[in-house]
Order: sequence, then structure tokens, then C-alpha cells
Amino acid sequence: AQDVVKPLSAPVYPQGGLAVLRGNLAPGGAIIKQSAASAALMEHVGRAVVFEDASDMANRIDTDDLDVHADDVIVLKCIGPKGAPGMPEAGYIPIPKKLARAGVKDMVRISDGRMSGTAFGTVVLHVTPEAAIGGPLAHVRSGDRIRLSVANREITLLVDDEELRRRSEANPVSVPTASRGYHKLYLDAVTQADKGADFDFLRAAESRGRIPRK
Repeated sequence: AQDVVKPLSAPVYPQGGLAVLRGNLAPGGAIIKQSAASAALMEHVGRAVVFEDASDMANRIDTDDLDVHADDVIVLKCIGPKGAPGMPEAGYIPIPKKLARAGVKDMVRISDGRMSGTAFGTVVLHVTPEAAIGGPLAHVRSGDRIRLSVANREITLLVDDEELRRRSEANPVSVPTASRGYHKLYLDAVTQADKGADFDFLRAAESRGRIPRK
């Protein structure tokens, strides 16, 4: 059993397997599986290479003319609860083929989606609020600088607030909607990742107890 559930005296990762990150790119938080990340990338500043959605990524990520380098930060938008919709396991963004051919094994990758629990890499997930509802992720552009500091639990877009405000006003986000059926129910009721990506009407109206903390 100790090979599966590790004791505190011999953890899988001394600082905990997961870390919650916050910053102007993820005001509601984001998640990184630090136990699966590359140590050399856990403190990193890089240039953003942005894909607007999964289709954009599929069409461009393996093209030879993609402007991308090993120290860049790949950003994928609109794969969150409302944007995909359904928050699929699309957050494990592949290494661009031309970099993989050159031997690149890992890069910092950021999205509002999720990935399999068995996947490895320096991948920031569950960015909240998601791009599809106008979160800061929606306004990241290729060429922006992004700083990841797992030690400080921060994920920061190095763009000032005034510029982000201008971008938001110039390119307002159209929040996904549906006219009827389950699709409408889902889009109307699903919460953000920090609230579990669950239906809001399934949440208890009040807390009945507390989880004890040592």
C-alpha cells in the first residue's frame, strides 16, 4: 500500500504534488502539477505563443513556419468549462513538431483546460476565469511576456493593467450561449474551474461542517 499512498515521511514530492498559482493572468487561480514539471522551467520568463482555441492549435502547431522557440510559453485559450465546452483534457499541449525534432522535451504551457493525471510536463491548467467569459487569458497576445514562479505560487502576464483594459474594450469577449436543451442548461449553470466546473444548482446552499486542518 505504501507504494500507492505515500506516508508523510516519504512523499512523492516534498512540496506537494500540486501547486495553486495566482496572479493577473489567473485571478481566480490556476493549477500546476509540480511533481511532473521540469525543475529548470519552474522559474521561467518567456514569450507567449498564442492559440485562440483548439482548432487554431491543430491547424498551426506542427507547421514549419510557426514562430516558436524552446524558451517560449505556449498559451491555449477557450478549452475551459464554457469555452470548449466541457473543459476537455486538451491542456496537455503538444510540443511543436519542429521543436520536438530538435530534441525539445518540455516547455511551459498554459491553458484554461485540464489534462490527464498521468501526463507530465510544465503545464499550467484550470486558469480562472477562463478566456471564453473574458478572463485575462482572453487578452494575451503572441509576443507578450509571461512569468511563472512556482516557488512564489505566481503566474503573471507582464502587461500593465491599462493595456489589458484597452485590449478588453477593443476586443470584447462574446460569452458562449445556447437557445435550448442541455447545451443551454450547461452553459447557464456550469461554474468555473475554481468552483469545480460543476452545476451551480448542485452546490449546497450552506456549509454543514468543516474539514479539520492540522
